[in-house]
Amino acid sequence: MAGEDTDVFFRARNRTLDVFPEEKELQWKSPFYFVQGADPQFGLMKAWSVGDCENGGDEWEEEMKLTQQAVQAINKLSPKPKFFVLCGDLIHAMPGTQWRSNQIKDLKEILKAVDKEIPLVFVSGNHDLGNVPTSETIAEYCQTWGDDYFSFWVGGVLFLVLNSQLYADSSKCLNLKQAQDQWLDTQLAIAKQKMCKHAIVFQHIPLFLKNVSEEDDYFNLSKPVRQELVDKFTKAGIKAVFSGHYHRNAGGLCKDLDMVVSSAIGCQLGEDTHGLRVVVVTAEKIVHRYYSLNKLSNEGIEKELMDMIKKE
Repeated sequence: MAGEDTDVFFRARNRTLDVFPEEKELQWKSPFYFVQGADPQFGLMKAWSVGDCENGGDEWEEEMKLTQQAVQAINKLSPKPKFFVLCGDLIHAMPGTQWRSNQIKDLKEILKAVDKEIPLVFVSGNHDLGNVPTSETIAEYCQTWGDDYFSFWVGGVLFLVLNSQLYADSSKCLNLKQAQDQWLDTQLAIAKQKMCKHAIVFQHIPLFLKNVSEEDDYFNLSKPVRQELVDKFTKAGIKAVFSGHYHRNAGGLCKDLDMVVSSAIGCQLGEDTHGLRVVVVTAEKIVHRYYSLNKLSNEGIEKELMDMIKKE
């Protein structure tokens, strides 16, 4: 790993984040919050505008400005969020394509400005790994951004980061899918034993967009995979799954599981605006609100959420 990158980002290694030492984070202390973003996807806005999502992403100045605005908004927040998680499609250029290295370089340069006291949590998306990932594309991602799946604890809450592309199409890396499955079962057993105050999942592709029985779509996981994961998550007591990929806000409930789909920092495909989601974790519940970048930059977090964070 290049020394410069290692100094800038806390990366997931050995399936965890060392910035949150487990022995210090296992116990619930008090309410806290984190910020979720998704799909900065440098290059998509140009590609979408010209109608060529395969080859058209040769400009990403607009995404750079939006990501800089997101970073500035997060840095102004007080108290500071526990972390900032980016739920995949960090860039638009697929593995092995023309603009990839420059998009990665520019995104890293902007993310270096995130307050050093706010760790970054990276989640892999289909554009980061390829729609049909291979051991090589996953290895490249891990070298660039850290492990493709891992867990970490913050204040008694267990967070699981998944590589959802292994659930979308693992035909070229079945052994890696099996390894994640085994790892996930172990993590869910910990959650089920109620050793945590809450358990929360991050992944790029949503389980579903509105309800668990909806038809298969580019933007959700297939019904058999979806049902298997929903069953596992609900049995283990997972409270929420946060995702991106849809470039619109969506989501719904399945039993006690909150499927949260957040729109993009970058290209919008619906009526939402470029934004971030603020997620407050209290002893009793998980509350989240989506903010436009402008609103979060200019007004910060509303009093109702701030009061929940400040409660002892």
